[in-house]
Amino acid sequence: MQTPARHTPSPTAGASAVALRWCRLGTPLLLCLLLCLVLAACGTAPDARAPATAAPAAPPSPAIVVAAHPLAARAGAEVLERGGSAMDAAMAVQLMLGLVEPQSSGIGGGTVLLAYDADSGQVSGYIGREQAPAAAAAGWFDDADGHPLARGDAMLSGRATGVPGTIATFALALREHGRLPWARLFDGTIATAEQGFTITERLQRHIHGQFPQAATDDVRRLFDDGHGGRLRAGDTLRNPAYAATLRTLAAGGAQAFYHGALARAIVARTADAPRPGAMTLDDLAGYRAEKVAPLCRPLRGYRLCSLPPPASGVGLLQLMALLDGTDIDRRDAGDPQAWLLFAEASRLMYADRDHYVGDPRFVDVPVDGLLAADYVDARRALIGTRAAPRPPRPGVPAGAPVIASDATDEPGGTSHFVVVDGHGNAVSVTTTVESFFGSGRMVGGFFLNNQLTDFAWDRTDGRPGMANAIAAGKRPRSSMAPLLMLDGDGRLAGALGSPGGSAIPAYIGKTLVGLLYWRLPLDQAVALPNLVARGERFDGEAGRFPAPVRTALREHGVDIRSGAGEDSGLHGVFLRDGRWQWAADPRRDGTAAFPAHRTPDASR
Repeated sequence: MQTPARHTPSPTAGASAVALRWCRLGTPLLLCLLLCLVLAACGTAPDARAPATAAPAAPPSPAIVVAAHPLAARAGAEVLERGGSAMDAAMAVQLMLGLVEPQSSGIGGGTVLLAYDADSGQVSGYIGREQAPAAAAAGWFDDADGHPLARGDAMLSGRATGVPGTIATFALALREHGRLPWARLFDGTIATAEQGFTITERLQRHIHGQFPQAATDDVRRLFDDGHGGRLRAGDTLRNPAYAATLRTLAAGGAQAFYHGALARAIVARTADAPRPGAMTLDDLAGYRAEKVAPLCRPLRGYRLCSLPPPASGVGLLQLMALLDGTDIDRRDAGDPQAWLLFAEASRLMYADRDHYVGDPRFVDVPVDGLLAADYVDARRALIGTRAAPRPPRPGVPAGAPVIASDATDEPGGTSHFVVVDGHGNAVSVTTTVESFFGSGRMVGGFFLNNQLTDFAWDRTDGRPGMANAIAAGKRPRSSMAPLLMLDGDGRLAGALGSPGGSAIPAYIGKTLVGLLYWRLPLDQAVALPNLVARGERFDGEAGRFPAPVRTALREHGVDIRSGAGEDSGLHGVFLRDGRWQWAADPRRDGTAAFPAHRTPDASR
């Protein structure tokens, strides 16, 4: 085992101290009072720690890993210590997350990522979204009588699993951005899987959860405490089957996942009752991850880059363009009108994204039309001083195809992490098995995804002609939108992202508002309360908004209700005034790790 990476401790100052520090920096009195009110509400929230875990001062070098579990962050930092690149470290982080956070991601799922190359200044995108097998067609999730399955039954079925893309994605990206031999990226996770790790309270909540996957035989076996019960926080979990799988992959490369004994085991497990699937060995052997051009747009002196469809970078960029033409930058977190603007812009974005975004290999997605300035201006003009009484309809941007409406449901079993190495290369990764523990079916110590339930597939919404209708070989629409930020000279200025199902663009958008418009430190922007406005619903962390803000919003048609699904898991880094900031979402177990040997500060 390598020397453990050093971690920066979490700050312990309370919300009032944070606000006081800001007031001393010359913030106007009214803003100070409003900031105190908001931060106090965050600090007393029962469902999140506050303030967010973050370094009060920037690390002395850009070499950093921020991930949803300390062991995953450390695994990446150890690879950086051995001379690995940011992409090498990202692979190590992913492998460890599959062990310690199996409810969220793993090698049985899919991954999308952005890579920044410091030498060339180029951003590259990689899409490893899961893919429907060749047998997939309309009615894929119908029962024997031709009626759509209940969503819980569909999620646990063999047909829910798409061909996994995570291993193929990293194999493709590492060919261009890796330094270390492939096999050396597996050692840390193999050792931890054999020796065991301590279960966190968050993992315990999922082990004992009330969602359908928690009751499956494979979940019960993995977390069996040996006494007829299930493991709890503080117990040790070992996963020798996962260690054996990683040894196979370390020796055989990515091909060992898509061919041979492991591929046969995946196909066999999806074919098991109840409701067996129809994935074949040819489906696995034919899978290809895709390198794509990133989707980039300017915003407030930065260039924001995310991923094109089937990911939701277009939604995130449209949300920010809608907000950029308002006066939200002259407001603050204690102003109800600021949150109303955010809510209404979000509803417009989701109306467009939900209607138009799908797999561009199968449908025409009007990306340029959705981001065109005149179209964004016209959509923004629909935002009033109170919430519209009815959900907005999708607009008609240039190049828009004539397609059926869509209301796809997207559960969230996902994770996000970022890595920056000592040379300034960066990776922003969002990775998923779909809902918690995926389909609840395991192979070789890892869970298989249930990503195909991300298609619009029931008889109400799954009409032919929908952008996100299921089809053979098609990838379902994804809400994942990893982000890289470049400064005016094209140099790395930040990396950010979040899990959270359909809420992902809203989670990231909220953070960008706090970061770029309200000039909050990254950790405080992450800790702002979440608000997800989509269609008729205004979901969010209702208890974390100050009561006067909630009351004013309710009077203007925005009644915030506690939402369903995962909390955000925002992780990121940001360069401001020559110093790096980092943040790990206080709603999860995330933290940062730094390699033991640090290079000089790379800020320029």
